[in-house]
Parts: sequence; structure tokens; C-alpha cells
Amino acid sequence: MKTILLVEDDPFLIDIYATKLKEAGFEISVAEDGEEALMKIQEKKPDLVLLDIILPHTDGWEILEKIKEQKLKGFKVVVLSNLGEKEDIEKGMRLGADKYLVKAHLTPSEVVREIEKILKKS
Repeated sequence: MKTILLVEDDPFLIDIYATKLKEAGFEISVAEDGEEALMKIQEKKPDLVLLDIILPHTDGWEILEKIKEQKLKGFKVVVLSNLGEKEDIEKGMRLGADKYLVKAHLTPSEVVREIEKILKKS
């Protein structure tokens, strides 16, 4: 079973995405801030990190930078954010995201389908 670390601070969105991902057969763990996310990436070694950008303590940009700095490997990173400007998307990809999804443009089911596609390729 593939594991996903959902990095999101909104309890409503955590509930929606965790439910949809579990229904699709993924094992889910959740981090509600950037510090917790970095710790869980190292501990749990997920197959994929679903990463929000706007987070308490350490934001998603910093997490992407630390993943690069610490040369953490073996997993995909999908940014799932409401920051949808061209500059934001380019920054996310430049910092090492495998995919950048804008929350407002996709339903939770569509997000799950994107994740399934990414994990099938790996």
C-alpha cells in the first residue's frame, strides 16, 4: 500500500482529502505544520508528500528548500495550494515539486486521480 503524507493545516480539508485518499487505497498520515512535516518525512518515508504552501511555523516553500538541502529522496512531492499565480507554480516546480495543483481548480476526486497517475509512473 502506498503511503501519503498530507501536509495541511485546515481541519476541514484534512478530513476531505484524507477520506478520499483512504477510499482510493492509500495509507495516510497528516502533518499540520511544516516542522511536523519534515519530521514525518524522515520518520515515515512516505511515497508521496501532498504539500500545502501556507502553513504555520514553516511554510511549504521552506519545506521544499529543506528537502533539497537535506537531499531527502525516495518520494514524490505534489504541491496542493490556493496560491495559483504563474510565479507560484514556477517557484514550486523550481524548488523540486513533481506537480503543482491549485485547490480551487480541482475537486478532491481529481486530486486523487492526479496522485494515482504520479505514483503509477514511479
